[in-house]
Amino acid sequence: MITTPTSAASQAANPSAVSNNQRSALASDFETFLRMLTVQARNQDPLEPLDSSEYASQLAQFSMVEQQVKANELLSGLALTLGAVNLNQLAGWVGMDVQVAAPFRFETHPIPIFAEAEPTADRAELVIRDDQDTVVDRIPVPSDKSEFEWAGVSSTGDPLPAGNYSASLESFKGGKLLSDTPASAFSRVVEAQVSEDAVVLKLDSGAEVSVDKVTQIRTGA
Repeated sequence: MITTPTSAASQAANPSAVSNNQRSALASDFETFLRMLTVQARNQDPLEPLDSSEYASQLAQFSMVEQQVKANELLSGLALTLGAVNLNQLAGWVGMDVQVAAPFRFETHPIPIFAEAEPTADRAELVIRDDQDTVVDRIPVPSDKSEFEWAGVSSTGDPLPAGNYSASLESFKGGKLLSDTPASAFSRVVEAQVSEDAVVLKLDSGAEVSVDKVTQIRTGA
């Protein structure tokens, strides 16, 4: 799903509508101005005719308005073009699998999980938590590895239900905890939207992340 403001979407669908309305209004105003100017010239006092400089001033003012309308029209067209580019960029994210440190969706298949232990660590443990932030599995892993596989079972070996989980990697040295680093996994992008000049991705786990948090992208299966 791609989220965009309704007004922008409707204008992008019919970009000529605003332009046509502006040209129509400008033409109507110009004709009205000419009629008023003609009536003014016909009904002026012959003994005290209007100064020609006053006509020139009125024409100059209208010319300025005309140029401003044209400038606004060009800016509107540019904004619509940029909006269309943003839509294309957003559409490219939907359906992709992205690697990000955020809650991930587990169904039935093993989940690849990515994290790096502290360089000085002599022991590491992969910690899995459910959507209630309860630890459901704790797996000793090599401290010199950065990719692991979680089979979706608890510490007692029982299969865990499908749902949303998160992972972190704890680094130890001499029995002392050095760090607890969030681990990343691949999640499917189901929605993309522009928020405060940043693209935000909504994942199949329900998590929302900024694109600058994504470390890898692959085509969704």
